[in-house]
Amino acid sequence: QVQLVESGGGLVQTGGSLRLSCAASGRTFSSDGMGWFRQAPGKEREFVATIRWSVGRININYADSVKGRFTISRDNAKNTVYLQMNSLKPEDTAVYYCAAGPTVYTATYASQYTYWGQGTQVTVSS
Repeated sequence: QVQLVESGGGLVQTGGSLRLSCAASGRTFSSDGMGWFRQAPGKEREFVATIRWSVGRININYADSVKGRFTISRDNAKNTVYLQMNSLKPEDTAVYYCAAGPTVYTATYASQYTYWGQGTQVTVSS
């Protein structure tokens, strides 16, 4: 049974930083893609970042809204993916979800992922 468990969310002021973690169990995702999405109240779940390790290459993609501020990384030995979030803005406030098991090579849509975590709340105060 695959489980994704996010942690690291919280309340931070504008300009602050947070580091989210997503620990996977039940399956190894070392050669598979993993991603982060977020969902604000009343809005659809939106893509944040994705990372994929394949044949010695790392493929990373970011949403335009977080480029230059967020960094996705992974530790294959720990089967864990991270999201370092810097220069946070109030519009970054959302529940952040970890996703795994993409059905395409570069998956940037929620429908393209098989497994999901329960989410962790990130609130950025102005």
